[in-house]
Amino acid sequence: MKTRDLFILFYLLIFPLSSEAGMQIPEHFNTYTIYIENDSFANTDRDYTNGIKLTWSTPYQFDLKKFHLPEWSYPIINRLPFVNDSTKYRAVSFSIGQNIYTPEDITRRDLIENDRPYAGILYAAVGFHSRQGRRKDSWEFNIGIVGPHSYAEQAQNTVHDLIDTNEAEGWDNQLKDELTLGVVCERQWRLIESNSSRKFGYDLIPHLGARLGNVQIYANGGAEFRIGWNLANDFGTCPIRAGCEINSACRFNAGNPSLGWRRKGIHLFFAIDSRAILRDIFLDGNTFKDSHSVDKEYFVADLIGGVGITLGRFKASYAYVYRTKQFKQQEKEQVFGTLTLSMSL
Repeated sequence: MKTRDLFILFYLLIFPLSSEAGMQIPEHFNTYTIYIENDSFANTDRDYTNGIKLTWSTPYQFDLKKFHLPEWSYPIINRLPFVNDSTKYRAVSFSIGQNIYTPEDITRRDLIENDRPYAGILYAAVGFHSRQGRRKDSWEFNIGIVGPHSYAEQAQNTVHDLIDTNEAEGWDNQLKDELTLGVVCERQWRLIESNSSRKFGYDLIPHLGARLGNVQIYANGGAEFRIGWNLANDFGTCPIRAGCEINSACRFNAGNPSLGWRRKGIHLFFAIDSRAILRDIFLDGNTFKDSHSVDKEYFVADLIGGVGITLGRFKASYAYVYRTKQFKQQEKEQVFGTLTLSMSL
């Protein structure tokens, strides 16, 4: 079976359109989120140059008289550490996405040995989340493909044609096809928060996590500080990061869920995420085949600053991300923008 066939099979298994188990999308998955990241916000076209992710998620609820999660999810979520307690508020998310990476000079056709490889990944992920009090736990399992069948070349050059800019010429040197598998675990806390949740307030949301798989192996940690008017009762905003789907809690309110629809708020947020990295396929190259690679940095950090807005059923955020150098030969740190739009039905 080809890797692209496995990808399609995984999609069909975890996101069936109809079955006896009856995943009814309108009933279970009522929050829809799109993440868009691009370095053009910082007037560059290099390194991590584009990311897009679509996420469908359920609300956080208790399991009372009837199942609120899709039935296929219970055999998994009931066995996972940290999220297997049915007395907690629990949620499930499903995501599909694509990331694109290029060297700085995209006009060259030859292999640029001292710059990062051309690479793309197309992936699907299913997440299992729980929250209790001031703590949120998440597991994410993902499958994807790196290489020509990620269709990163076609996606990038199609967009460049539409906006009438130069196509990337070096995609013949990209990483080879490789099936990817991974698992992510992350925990977040709301450790410090002001007494008022309905007016001006602030909070601090630290996180710790880890990822295993043939795409990346790392441990990460960091925190987000928010300050503003009517802070959402969730766990903050993050750029595209495995295990960090947060908008399933878009209208969470344990006492009166309908309050979430009436809420309006705006806040500033500042965050850091640091990673100790053992493996990164986008820099180390293919796992089982010879491919272009560079000497990666083992410690990388993201510094993030942005603004978030909540308008009833809608939530939006925009931020800039400053990323430290990811490999030895990299001449400059990277800056890119990230836009998140979320809607709950």
